[in-house]
Amino acid sequence: MLNELFTTDIGLLSVFTVVVAAVVVVYIYGYAKKKMVEDAKAAGC
Repeated sequence: MLNELFTTDIGLLSVFTVVVAAVVVVYIYGYAKKKMVEDAKAAGC
């Protein structure tokens, strides 16, 4: 099964898709957290 995942075109596309989705989630989380901290400082909390 892992052989198919890393050697076929569809398998590699699946791995690439999962990696890209994970990077997007991490980026959006970091961006949102940064904005929440900035907003809290601007509000004086």
